[in-house]
Amino acid sequence: MKKSNKYTVTAALPYANGPIHIGHLAGVYLPADIFVRYLRRTKTDVIFICGSDEHGAPIAIQARKEKKTPQEIVNKYHYMIKDCFNNFGIQFDHYSRTSSKIHHKISTSFFKKLSEKKKIFEKVSEQYYDPKFKQFLADRYMSGTCPHCKNKEAYGDQCENCGRSITPEDLIHPKSTISGSSPTLKKTKHWYIPLNQYQKFLEKWILINHKKDWKVNVYGQAKSWLDQGLKPRAITRDLNWGVHVPKHKEKVLYVWFEAPIGYISSTIEWARQTKIDWRPYWKDKKTKLIQFIGKDNIVFHCIIFPVILKAYNSRYILPDQILANEFLHLENKKISTSKNWAVWVHEYLKDFPNQQDTLRYILIANMPDRKDHNFNWKDFQRKNNTELVSILGNFVHRSLTLTQKHNKGVIPHPEMLSIKDKNILKKIKNYPEYIGKLIESYQFKESLACFMDLARLGNKYLTDEEPWNKKKEQRVNTILYVSMQIVGMLAQLSEPFLPHTAKKLLDMLRLKTFFWNKIKNMEEILCPGHILGQITFLFKKINNESIKKQIQKLKKNI
Repeated sequence: MKKSNKYTVTAALPYANGPIHIGHLAGVYLPADIFVRYLRRTKTDVIFICGSDEHGAPIAIQARKEKKTPQEIVNKYHYMIKDCFNNFGIQFDHYSRTSSKIHHKISTSFFKKLSEKKKIFEKVSEQYYDPKFKQFLADRYMSGTCPHCKNKEAYGDQCENCGRSITPEDLIHPKSTISGSSPTLKKTKHWYIPLNQYQKFLEKWILINHKKDWKVNVYGQAKSWLDQGLKPRAITRDLNWGVHVPKHKEKVLYVWFEAPIGYISSTIEWARQTKIDWRPYWKDKKTKLIQFIGKDNIVFHCIIFPVILKAYNSRYILPDQILANEFLHLENKKISTSKNWAVWVHEYLKDFPNQQDTLRYILIANMPDRKDHNFNWKDFQRKNNTELVSILGNFVHRSLTLTQKHNKGVIPHPEMLSIKDKNILKKIKNYPEYIGKLIESYQFKESLACFMDLARLGNKYLTDEEPWNKKKEQRVNTILYVSMQIVGMLAQLSEPFLPHTAKKLLDMLRLKTFFWNKIKNMEEILCPGHILGQITFLFKKINNESIKKQIQKLKKNI
């Protein structure tokens, strides 16, 4: 990856009709957070933008289910989701919401300009209508059999089984999810964006410009849509809840038209609060727009959003990278929010207080970057106990306590360095570059593995050198000096992956966070004579009882 001086990084807007689960973290928010944390540490000008997606039929459906108003629903889940992100150290520069006044204003301004420039058109068509409830049925108010995989529980916009995007008209044996009855067809007017007119533009941008540098799943799905030939797509819906179409209060903007504009409205809101000009982050050609999304959002970010930006034609930059992971499964079954087969982030925080980094670590290590991956509680326990506790935590604690015992918590002056000592010190200086290059190329799982290799190196060095052995008395200061240089490097490099752990470790070392380039060029991170702080354990073991409770909780949903 050729690095830029300015980045706009967006993470998919989580849908505020329910809480977030571990699949969301592993798929979108952790890779985005690692990338942004690293960029900040390299003195790169970067903004990290997100917000709650608060419109569309599922919100109205959830409101009906909970006997609340749509606004009450989005308020409940917006703050719950925002708190979860804060607790897990997902460090957005701005986290907004699409029900905000500024978002309504910006998204309607897009609609108005496209309408004025005749980039969208009106069309009367027949759409499904529920005669019992006397309302038109938007995508999610429809269910039926998927025309592709024959799943009998597909929605009118997407099949959750095969992941394919569909339209209500594609459904076999369609029915209303409100009344359960078969709908009728009734005429209604909507606005359409002529995606077919942008076929050549998208083919050049995606198939030529990004054939080699986009992820296979993203490129493949976008190419599949282009191969089928694009068709006009409706950008309005017959709904009460959403961003209302100007002069047509009975209609709202389709959520996949206005939600991506939320990245822009969130940036503008941030700019007004910070008094920084937002335009360079969206309109400077030197800026790189990097978008982290869910696999089921690929078509909207690769086809619809770029077409909106192109049609609007106001110097908006197009994404340089659109990154989507595959799906994370839970105990060998697909995560299902409707069946409550999920590990909910807000529940995890209650069940495992102060262990956010344990989940961050396991989800990054199991990240479904190229293929679907599985999360299971036994593996969660094993990785925590044998890797975080026994390797990283054990090495750090032994090094610190031995320094406390032998040198009263002061970094010792080394004696004569052996060839092995010199090689170790030389080797650890390469880790910032190794890890940095992996993060820059979006290899987050590999970058974490590289970080843990450094912890393993330290653990093995300390075990092999045995500073507690009386025969090594002449070497104790040197062994502890070398070990503490590794600990110092781990403290500096852990922050993109394990921010809570990094803070604890830096406090114990009485160190501040350095910029990435400075770490690479430092002769020593902890100088002889440096006084250490109070020692605490970085991680704690997870017992069988805690895991048993989680498995039993899941079994109740079968």
